Amino acid sequence: MKNITAIIADDETELRRHLIRLLNRLWPDLVIAGESENGPETLALFHSLSPDIVFLDINMPGLSGLEVAKRISGRCTVIFITAYDQYAVEAFEREALDYILKPVQKDRLAASLDRCRKRFAEPNAEFQDLAPLLKLLEKKLAREKTSPFLQWIRAQHGDNIRLIPAEDVLLFKAEDKYTLVITAKNESLIRKTIKELEDELDPDKFWKIHRGTIVNAASILKISRSVTGRYVIRLAGYDEPVMVSRSFSHLFRQM
Repeated sequence: MKNITAIIADDETELRRHLIRLLNRLWPDLVIAGESENGPETLALFHSLSPDIVFLDINMPGLSGLEVAKRISGRCTVIFITAYDQYAVEAFEREALDYILKPVQKDRLAASLDRCRKRFAEPNAEFQDLAPLLKLLEKKLAREKTSPFLQWIRAQHGDNIRLIPAEDVLLFKAEDKYTLVITAKNESLIRKTIKELEDELDPDKFWKIHRGTIVNAASILKISRSVTGRYVIRLAGYDEPVMVSRSFSHLFRQM
């Protein structure tokens, strides 16, 4: 079996160095045939070397990673490299496109490489035609980015990333330096503060009712008063009552 070859396309020199070090550890037999730092250079390198795998940065000068991917679709395995973007990551997940996040983590890269090795081990394996998926991805990105507000919550669960639709969240609750994201099905901790979330969420849909709590207004089932006169909220899919601080009681006085 011939050695598998790869090129790395990213405009960050240090990232390329880091990725190469990880690849040398995780897949010693993989031949890194070349590097590039912009779209046109990547295309020229691809045509010159015909690599089996292209590690492709989404945001490159000249031509974006998506534009390069269209032109090399069906002729190699593409693994996208992206800085965190809630729209792009969700789209990669939904359309089954392989990606790794910046900064590149060993475990996530190892999972991608395992998938690659399995594909190359198959007899008469063919490279995937990415064109239909890239078209869906571009449409999804264009549609999602019309909204200035946070649409997806990215939560780390061990070595995996869970993408939670913002509309599914019942409430956000401060937990020390983290925030607890509560849906009807599960709970997750994220490294965002309530203040950061308040600035990113749609204020018409997500109401801050306490300095450490934001609720999804659509999930409110019942509003009542406690014996002390403070408002208490009941949320669909959440058993515990949620107290409204006096500073935010004005939100409910006209209801």
